[in-house]
Amino acid sequence: MGSKDWLEKDFYAVLGVPKSASSDEIKRSYRKLARELHPDHNPGNSEAEDRFKAVSEAYDVLSDTGRRKEYDEMRSLFGAGAFRRGARTGGGPGPGGFDPSDLFGFGGGGGPTTGTGRDGRFGGAGFSDLFGSIFSGGGRGQPQQPRGPARGRDVEAEVTLDFGDAVRGVTLPLTLRAPGVCDTCHGNGAKPGTQPRTCPQCQGSGLITRNQGSFSFSEPCRECQGVGTIVDEKCPECRGTGGVTKARTLNVRFPSGVSDGQRIRLAGRGEAGDRGGPPGDLYVLVRVRADDMFGRAGNDLTITAPITYPEAVFGTDLRVPTMDGYVTLRVPPGTPSGRVLRARGKGVAKRDGQAGDLLVTIDVAVPTALTDEAREALEKFAVLSPDAGRDTLWRR
Repeated sequence: MGSKDWLEKDFYAVLGVPKSASSDEIKRSYRKLARELHPDHNPGNSEAEDRFKAVSEAYDVLSDTGRRKEYDEMRSLFGAGAFRRGARTGGGPGPGGFDPSDLFGFGGGGGPTTGTGRDGRFGGAGFSDLFGSIFSGGGRGQPQQPRGPARGRDVEAEVTLDFGDAVRGVTLPLTLRAPGVCDTCHGNGAKPGTQPRTCPQCQGSGLITRNQGSFSFSEPCRECQGVGTIVDEKCPECRGTGGVTKARTLNVRFPSGVSDGQRIRLAGRGEAGDRGGPPGDLYVLVRVRADDMFGRAGNDLTITAPITYPEAVFGTDLRVPTMDGYVTLRVPPGTPSGRVLRARGKGVAKRDGQAGDLLVTIDVAVPTALTDEAREALEKFAVLSPDAGRDTLWRR
């Protein structure tokens, strides 16, 4: 999408958020609207499909910090009232009802003034130079690049993984219903046996340059809608768009150690571009189910291991489960509840081939039911060792 298109679209209104909205607020609104408007939930509803595309387009810009800043600046520049008709009564208004001679210090009505202009800021550059640099990234003398077929929109999907699969890594099939390349015309939008022809209006560039007075500007060609080609006989399957909504299954590889909330980008696996344009990207949002036994802290796994009071006093060899078997850890005599033991290399595998650790938190179990003999022995122990297990500072 060209920057000029941004002037006509209020992406904040499309997503239903204020201009001051945070990235999280924009993401939440997008996900809510995308779920409501997704073609799977609205089969045959062209209005919902158009809104779905508009919401995706708005999110594509506002979710990118750099593009959002550029969009805000562009909208602010052209919406601040500087281009309103009647800013000055000297020369005639330009496109959109403004007089560029007032705004940029050019001579009224004629060509641009020579030298440095009224205030010495612009030199001999005309409004076409500034206008061209805003919309096409260059100034005078830089040829405009053909627009060509539009790139497909990015697609976002959500997958929930089991805890073990997220730790070890897994390959899963992912089925999507989204616009894809039409199998009948192979994406060019033309009826089989025919081909699109070069647009005679723009000569295939997709842009029309117009000169008005001392400046010029470019806009998408209305004849070909900025694509650069015209389809005379449209494909009966996709009606000339080059894409159709269909189900497709992808085998997605989730690397070991993928975390909850992580987004995986699959380049070129998103929505097909219009009439042969490059495809967008697929972003897969990962959700990880909690595990009944293990927890996770970065690349380390965590687990709580209960031991008896005698084991804590005398020490013991503790057999601890891991994600791929068991390990035996030595519990030193006098180990208190809450101490953390470490099984090195038994955590989440890292990209460099190493792995995190398994952190084992000791939990000394307190018996709730005692036999008479056990109670008698414990009472005798309490008499013989009144300060056992208690910090002496506490007694002071």
